[in-house]
Amino acid sequence: MIVLALNCGSSSLKFQVIDAEPEAIAGGQARRLARGSIERIGADARLRFEAAGKPPVEETRGVADHDAAVRQALEWMMAAEVLPRVDAVGHRVVHGGESFTRSVVIDDQVATRIAALGDLAPLHNAPSVAGIRACRRLLGPRVPMVAVFDTTFHVTLPEHAYRYAIPYELSLRHGIRRYGFHGTAYRSVLSRYCRTTDTAPERATIIALHLGNGCSAVAIDRGRSVDTSMGFTPLEGLVMGTRSGDLDAALIGYLAGKEDVPVAEVERWLNERSGLLGISGQSRDMRDLLERGPHDARARLAVDMFCYRARKYVGAYLAALGGAEAVVFTGGIGENSPDVRARITSGLDCFGLALDAERNASAIGREGKISMETARVQAWVIPADEGLVIAQDAIASLAHGLPETESRA
Repeated sequence: MIVLALNCGSSSLKFQVIDAEPEAIAGGQARRLARGSIERIGADARLRFEAAGKPPVEETRGVADHDAAVRQALEWMMAAEVLPRVDAVGHRVVHGGESFTRSVVIDDQVATRIAALGDLAPLHNAPSVAGIRACRRLLGPRVPMVAVFDTTFHVTLPEHAYRYAIPYELSLRHGIRRYGFHGTAYRSVLSRYCRTTDTAPERATIIALHLGNGCSAVAIDRGRSVDTSMGFTPLEGLVMGTRSGDLDAALIGYLAGKEDVPVAEVERWLNERSGLLGISGQSRDMRDLLERGPHDARARLAVDMFCYRARKYVGAYLAALGGAEAVVFTGGIGENSPDVRARITSGLDCFGLALDAERNASAIGREGKISMETARVQAWVIPADEGLVIAQDAIASLAHGLPETESRA
């Protein structure tokens, strides 16, 4: 079965073409026919497409929107003859709200519900809907599509972890709770960790850090998410590229009054102008900030705040879990920055977590154990493969004809 796995970000499109059956995917044996990305969608989008036996394509050109990005990707796949057919399309969707607790087959009603959840994930759900509609138009109604939600991994959160301390009736009336995100990546990382360490999923107790432009942490107890840093929206938790993460809720009204702007404008600042970009005043790219840090106080402060916040969450989750087998790093920063990993874990040797400097330095963009052999808590770098999870869920959802929606417990 050939599945096109699409991941529409706020200004990007990533895709994989995967040829596999459920058993092959579960065993990590799926065959990738092609993969690619379109970054910085707009006037100067960066395109990279690659397939086995074909020269990679890298260029910069104008790509107006996600509709045009999907069309560009499909046209390249057809021209390169790496897409003989499409049996199904899987779409990563960030926010499923209370309506979606597992992956679902997409129809018009599902697409409308996903769009309605855009207020909770303003940077992500709208691009996902654009990708869904583009595929429907370009591939036709006969190609089934499945939505795979980041939030579904966290439906196992206990009520004491997902509930906010606001009037209980308001929580129920408006569906206010901690939903959690990056679930598709965490499922991939957990599965790979279990295969690599020969650990049964129901026995795996780990902490995972997804560090990229968006950042989050998750506490996994015996294979189930029991706490996570992102909350009602992806704004809460760690310091991120342009998002503030945790802050005093009173700041929103305070800034709205002082700056004489609507609350919505302050929320936009917190999502788009804060985090590493807001602190440094220059860049949201960790590579730039690490390079500038020795001679730029604000760049140095941005990195320090980023690592300190992550270290606090690791310590908190070690306490919440009563200890863990491992701390796993994933995401663009987590997979590629030994310096950031070292800073986050610095001082955590009291919990039994100690990095091996040589292992950490060599684990850049690849899987590897980076802790000392004597460490009670292991540390790993494990790149996430969201495409495989998307394909797995697309195949399973179509095979089993799962109901489209259900209420959260």
